[in-house]
Amino acid sequence: MSATRVGRDGTLALDFQRRGGATVLAGCRFTLPLQVLAPVALDDAAAVVSILNPTGGLVGGDRLDIDVRLGPGAHACLTTPSATKVYRTAGEVAVQEARLRVEAGAILEWVPDHTIPFAGSAFRQSIGVTLGAGARLILVDAFAAGRVAREERWRFHRLESALDVRDAGGWLLLDRFALGAGAGDGLGLTEGAPYFATMVVAGGEAEATRTALAEAAASLVESRAAVGRTRRDALVVRCLAPSAPALTETIDLLWGTARRALLGLCRPALRKG
Repeated sequence: MSATRVGRDGTLALDFQRRGGATVLAGCRFTLPLQVLAPVALDDAAAVVSILNPTGGLVGGDRLDIDVRLGPGAHACLTTPSATKVYRTAGEVAVQEARLRVEAGAILEWVPDHTIPFAGSAFRQSIGVTLGAGARLILVDAFAAGRVAREERWRFHRLESALDVRDAGGWLLLDRFALGAGAGDGLGLTEGAPYFATMVVAGGEAEATRTALAEAAASLVESRAAVGRTRRDALVVRCLAPSAPALTETIDLLWGTARRALLGLCRPALRKG
C-alpha cells in the first residue's frame, strides 16, 4: 500500500455450517476496520451476526472486502449495530464489496441498517449473491440522502450501489444505481423522500410472498413501497420514507412479512441500542 494513501484495507470472511439442528459460525477471519460480534441465537432458526466498523465509519480510500459462505442447510442473519457513516473525502472513493454464497437449501438474511453518505463523500458498494438449489434470500440495501437532520441532502460527491443475484440458471436480478453530486429527489428518483431502500426476496413460493408483501406495502401510512416480480421469480421491493424511524419501521414490517411468507418465521428482535 502506498505510504501516501489515505484509507485502510479491511477484510471479513465468515463460514456458516449446519450442525445438527443449529447453524454455527464455523469460520471467522477479519482485519480492521471490519469486525463481527459473537453470533447470537434470537430464535430457533438463524445464527445472528452483527458486522461492525469500530472506527466509526468509512473514509475515502477505505477498501472493505466481505466474503460470506453458508453451507448446505445453514441459516444466517447478518446485520449491523447501527447505520453506516461515509465521511467526506478530498481524494479516493470508499469501496465495499460483499460476496455472499448461499449453498443448497441454505437461508441468508442480509439486513444491515441504512448507509448515510456525508456531504462530499464518495462511496461505491457491490453485493453479489450466488444461490444454490433450494436456497432462499432476504436482502436489504438502504440509504439516506445525507445527514437529513442537518438539512444535508444530496450533497455527497458520489454514491453507487450494485446488486447481483444469480443461481445455477443465471441472473435473477442485476440492479444498479450511480448518483452524482446534486442528484436531487424529483420524479424518477426519490420524489421528495430522503430515505430509500431496496429489498430483494428470492426462493420459495414467489406469488404467495408477493401477495403478502403487497398487502403490507398497502398498509403503510408515512412511507411508500411497491413490489415487483422479475421474470425468474425474484421479488424486488422499492421503499421511500420521510424519516429514519419511518424507514426502520418500513423495513421491519416488510422483512417480517417476507420472513413469515418465505420461512414461516417471525422477525427476530435484534436488540440494537
